Amino acid sequence: MTRKGYQLLADTVDTFRDLFAKVVVGRDATLDDDYAEQTIALCERHGIAWTERSQHREINTDYAMAVGWRWMIDFPEDRLIVFHDSLLPRYRGFNPLVSALINGDDRVGVTALLGASEYDAGPILAQASMEVAYPCTIARAIDDICACYRDAALAVFPQLAQGSPLQGVPQDDNAATYSLWRDEEDYRIDWHGEATRLVRHIDALGSPYAGARTLVNGTLARVGRAQALPDVPIENRTPGKVIRVDNGLPVVVCGRGLLKITELTDIASGESLLPLAKFRSRFA
Repeated sequence: MTRKGYQLLADTVDTFRDLFAKVVVGRDATLDDDYAEQTIALCERHGIAWTERSQHREINTDYAMAVGWRWMIDFPEDRLIVFHDSLLPRYRGFNPLVSALINGDDRVGVTALLGASEYDAGPILAQASMEVAYPCTIARAIDDICACYRDAALAVFPQLAQGSPLQGVPQDDNAATYSLWRDEEDYRIDWHGEATRLVRHIDALGSPYAGARTLVNGTLARVGRAQALPDVPIENRTPGKVIRVDNGLPVVVCGRGLLKITELTDIASGESLLPLAKFRSRFA
């Protein structure tokens, strides 16, 4: 369920305990903390039945709800409530919050919607949004957006508690955009990009995700933090080359702008690569 799913349950269970017949807990080994254990403990404190996703077989309730869920659910679409962390119809698909942060959106949010044959295309039940101030790490964005999950849920749950049928507003498919799935290759930094966008890339892929990655003189490293600096005229611009070292911190040439790396870790050993030992270094 992830932090977002856990927090939605924590924020609403006191008022809407009767809506939660069972919680299915999904684990995600790619995250630093998938909040599975916290979710289980919360269920047990409130007497809510729970099961692991690997042991779950069927849904026997009027409605099902998916929060922070990335697996297919075999359930009638008009009774499946999905919470998606974007302001649909923008960012249908995968890790939309990450994509929005990389793009530098000034507002992000959550949509509660009904299921549909195409992912994230169902009728909208409720939306909640918030402003983003940059720089913004994904960890901070997740903390903040949990309030949007709560607000969207509080717009939907009273109808469920009253037994009222849920009716959503159809999405404008012509305004839809999509956020693709990410794999290891997408964590790599493309030094041909613009420096401020690369800072957003680094911030958006940090914990609980695996972190932005680059090769430093052939060593695979994780870039934890960086700062965009004003550009300088470079006659033979080569993105990825170090132009100078400031107190042991490498300043790397980007396609546009410069990037000072303030946190750099060898992925294999877990050791810091700062201060940078070699001035003539190339990031790739």
